[in-house]
Amino acid sequence: MAPGSGSAMPIFKLMSASKINWPACAETLAQALPRERLHPAVLAWAERRTNGRKPWAVAFSGGADSLLLLLLLWAHWPGRRGRLVALHFNHALRGRFSDRDETFCRQVCRRLRVRYWSARWRAGKNGASEAEARTARFGFFERKLRVIGSRALFLGHQQDDIAETMLMRIARGSGTAGLAAPRPVHVMPAGRVHLRPLLTLKKAEVAAALRSARAVWREDTTNGSDDFFRNRIRRSVLPAWRRAADRDALAGCAVTRELLEEDAVALDAWLDELRVGERSGAIELARLAGKPRAIVRRALHRWLLARPGADGLSRQGFASLLAAVEDGQSTRRSLGHEGFAVIRRGWLRFERRRPGAASGRKRLNSKAV
Repeated sequence: MAPGSGSAMPIFKLMSASKINWPACAETLAQALPRERLHPAVLAWAERRTNGRKPWAVAFSGGADSLLLLLLLWAHWPGRRGRLVALHFNHALRGRFSDRDETFCRQVCRRLRVRYWSARWRAGKNGASEAEARTARFGFFERKLRVIGSRALFLGHQQDDIAETMLMRIARGSGTAGLAAPRPVHVMPAGRVHLRPLLTLKKAEVAAALRSARAVWREDTTNGSDDFFRNRIRRSVLPAWRRAADRDALAGCAVTRELLEEDAVALDAWLDELRVGERSGAIELARLAGKPRAIVRRALHRWLLARPGADGLSRQGFASLLAAVEDGQSTRRSLGHEGFAVIRRGWLRFERRRPGAASGRKRLNSKAV
């Protein structure tokens, strides 16, 4: 169900994880996939922290991608083995199969002598959406990162995930920042960082490497259904797209993602230089006057992300507010139950709703002030 959580069916299904020599398996994989095959941005990040004391956390579902990730980190950074921590989130949506995933992960970590933490989704129900499952999973990851004193979370996304994510986000009209996902090194709020060293590998390469090392892995059976948008992309759209291309479409998609990330970083840097939101969270519109719409859009998006309850603003509502910011027209627009976006005297500010006032569900309405 989640990107990076599953791969092709393992060929040694009957072999228990507890009977595999996982250290030897990891060393075999490290020879087949030397450090240079991993994403250079992640390698550069790791090189700067060779002697760091903080743990590295690994999101470990038991699927092929996360298993390869854990084994390569263990093999390529032997000095870090005592500070590797595997995090497994049991979504509890597939009955005994979910529990077997958890058992598998625990057995692998025991043989590698890697610290292991797991949690079970008590609020999860059959039919839960991908977004709900992801929110619960990353909530667990964030809590455990605080507990173990780590800011680094390694994730098993690979090149197929880049293409799937890009096609999904094109369908909903994402900009450069959204289309640049998943990033190899993604700095998150509060100083956390998500790291994806396998973005240089295709899913087929991941499975082939594990088979050659005689490794087994867990398969998420929900990946075989068409209940989720990502699965429909993965099972139907992506294979047809790759067949239609006269070149390596996955590699091309990965290059496009890199270029989009460069553009997104450049726009963010330009916006930072303008210093438009440094006065109590308000935006001085004069600093944006005459700037490209991409910069104004980015400034408004960043401002809204810092406003409580404003992340649900509709596309139409955002476009309307963007036009008001560009024109500098005085206005007062609802951002939901928390408050309003107010433009007055050349400044965009957030105005909290008075206690007991109407919730203002019609976010698109506005009035002059």
